[in-house]
Amino acid sequence: MVDKTLDYTGLKCPMPVLKTKKELRNLTSGQVIEVIADDVGAKKDIPALLNKVGDELVEIREDNGNLIFVIKKA
Repeated sequence: MVDKTLDYTGLKCPMPVLKTKKELRNLTSGQVIEVIADDVGAKKDIPALLNKVGDELVEIREDNGNLIFVIKKA
């Protein structure tokens, strides 16, 4: 179950990853967010961020030109 959905469509690199990083700071352990972005850079930037901070990428999928990331706070 997703606790919050963040729609970053229309934002260009590096804004989706920076806004995701900021939002992750406000989460408690176990919370799940869904991030929607249409910037192709997010496909590598968001997983790299999660690898760095230790949070879990539960799922990544594409839907109608958008990238959808499901992230679980460690």
